[in-house]
Amino acid sequence: MIRQAMLYWHTLRHLRPVQIYGRLWFRVSRPKPDLSPPPNLRRGRGAWLAPAETAPSLVGPGQFVLLDQPGSLAELGWDGSQRDKLWRYNQHYFHDLNARNAGRRATWHRELLLDWVDQNPPGTGTGWEPYPTSLRMVNWIKWALAGNALPAACVRSLAVQARWLTGRLETHLLGNHLFANAKALVFAGLYFEGLEADRWLRLGLDILDREVPEQILADGGHFERSPMYHALALEDMLDLCNVGSAYISKLDDFGRHQLEQWQARLPLMCAWLNAMSHPDGEIALFNDAALGVAPSPQQLNDYADRLGISKHHISGQVFYMEDSGYVRISLNDVVLLIDVAPVGPDYLPAHAHADTLSFELSLSGERTIVNGGTSRYGRGPLREAERGTAAHSTVQIDGENSSEVWAGFRVGRRARTFDVSVRQDGDAVVVDAAHDGYKRLPGRPVHRRQWRIRRGSLEVNDSIEGRYTSAVARFHMHPDVKTLACENNDGESRSGQSKIQWASSASGVRIRPGVWHPKFGVEEPNECIEVPIDPVGDQGTTRFLLRWERA
Repeated sequence: MIRQAMLYWHTLRHLRPVQIYGRLWFRVSRPKPDLSPPPNLRRGRGAWLAPAETAPSLVGPGQFVLLDQPGSLAELGWDGSQRDKLWRYNQHYFHDLNARNAGRRATWHRELLLDWVDQNPPGTGTGWEPYPTSLRMVNWIKWALAGNALPAACVRSLAVQARWLTGRLETHLLGNHLFANAKALVFAGLYFEGLEADRWLRLGLDILDREVPEQILADGGHFERSPMYHALALEDMLDLCNVGSAYISKLDDFGRHQLEQWQARLPLMCAWLNAMSHPDGEIALFNDAALGVAPSPQQLNDYADRLGISKHHISGQVFYMEDSGYVRISLNDVVLLIDVAPVGPDYLPAHAHADTLSFELSLSGERTIVNGGTSRYGRGPLREAERGTAAHSTVQIDGENSSEVWAGFRVGRRARTFDVSVRQDGDAVVVDAAHDGYKRLPGRPVHRRQWRIRRGSLEVNDSIEGRYTSAVARFHMHPDVKTLACENNDGESRSGQSKIQWASSASGVRIRPGVWHPKFGVEEPNECIEVPIDPVGDQGTTRFLLRWERA
């Protein structure tokens, strides 16, 4: 009981007052949908450019494949309990309207749009929650701006959704949810005209005026420190620049200033995403991150090119994103990505994992050492395991998580990094860092880690200062990496293009079966190298060395 109370205290004490009273207001407020006729559509816009395209999710009339799970309207309707909430959210997003080859599915889309209006009465069901409402509004308008005729019933519904959203802003969640709300209001405010539409536009712009400088850090990274959510934020910013440019003649001075501010942030946002991607062209899996949710880095780079964004290019071997807390080291065909970041904003760690001082490594263009990934949201032991320290390539002490992740999206006491340095040492690049996430334990241990990478080798040195009973450093291997031999503290592994020899200063190294979750709903078996760090007095150390060559 005391432990649970302390967990709540260390979680709730970081919240902003608006999150507390906003949650109370959100639960008790019951606004009535305003079914008034819609405003007229705004005329005189400029060119709308093709946005980023993702893979189709509508595979037949009323037939979906979402999060790698199939489902149909005939079987599930629009709120079928047979699928979890995230699947139903995606069903209501209407992402397929703007997916690859969407024009070939235009007939299916019109049927789906009309069915949604008919089967989802205003203000009821999952589809009218603020987040899916926001994403759907944007997707409907993007589809219309691409030259499709939005049915009259959908135009009326779109206005009702905009009015509804103004009374259901997610100020109790903040972060990417409030950002999505504001983006939807900007789109609706520009798509329609008149005093009501102008109010939607101003409300959206006022929110973004506060949120963009806070959510987009000085190094270009999104403040939740998830490459996936960064990619989604980048798409949002590109969409806002796209629609703002299309309606620039309708923007006042404040709106034009906002547009200039968005455009100014995009080069570094693109650079950050590229830095946090592997040579295979996809994002690294730190915190809540999965492939196939956001557009790929290449799709977003192409979108930025169409908008005329002059991107900031990564140069040199080392790219230290100090504000967000990540390091990229690139040596020829080797890429090392290191997490020396906070778990996220103190008041919003919902997408944080206990992955402090974890890393990912690609050799010869192929992922080799990985983090566990994310396959599900919600609550339950599987979600907790995916967020836990043991699912990441870092050190776990006394079976605890480095940050107290719990209840799906909550974090109690959280690890904070310190003594971070990035330097050149002869022919090696060296990164040092420490974190205090385990100081809550009786022996107050501190984990320190050093990465020393040079051509052909990576040395990872771990030390633990303070009393503890047991500790283990885990190195999760990509599913394509297979162990060929392991004897006490030495081993040999093989991937498609690389032969890897590894050795540890500790005895008792074990190869354990593991699971990698590159996408929602997907799990792939892999191997995990576990290296014990036995205590000697008040300290424990270990050295793990990898050497590789082309196979």
